[in-house]
Amino acid sequence: MDFTEKTVKKNYVYRGKILNVRCDDAALPDGRACKREIVEHHGGAAVLCVQGGKIAFVRQYRYAYGESVLEIPAGKLEEGEDPLFAAKRELEEETGVTSTDFEKIATVYPSPGYTNEKIYVYRATDGKAGKQRLDDDEFLAVEWIEEKRAKQMLFAGEFNDSKTLIALQDYFLKKAEEKSAGGKE
Repeated sequence: MDFTEKTVKKNYVYRGKILNVRCDDAALPDGRACKREIVEHHGGAAVLCVQGGKIAFVRQYRYAYGESVLEIPAGKLEEGEDPLFAAKRELEEETGVTSTDFEKIATVYPSPGYTNEKIYVYRATDGKAGKQRLDDDEFLAVEWIEEKRAKQMLFAGEFNDSKTLIALQDYFLKKAEEKSAGGKE
């Protein structure tokens, strides 16, 4: 069966700096009319940076949740921007680290029920320390956490951010696979 829904008309309710909101007229697969509320977003890039047995995290206040969140460095994409370029930029801006050794982990749909946002998640190693270059409206602290402690925090449910959870789970799963295959730890 074809589950495709068709857009009849895009109706913009709000156009903002980082997102747009639509309330579209759409057609269901059986032809019935429906409304679809959509948040348009250019997406983001995130980086799990591993250096010398430690992982870089940033702690920043997230207004929508009303709390500080510990997460991997990340930021929004500019329209049409290459995700890898954005990942490198965000890592340097937020932590001061530059690296040329990036591996793509995943493309994540954080909430596919109402937004077209995609987050491109990378892992970086062999970085060089540099100077943090935060945006004018960005206030955060960098925290380098030992891998063993980060793994304990992961299994204890201390991370709430989806991109961070995905990146950490991928990292520790691959390390376990390497170890069981007789590779390096």
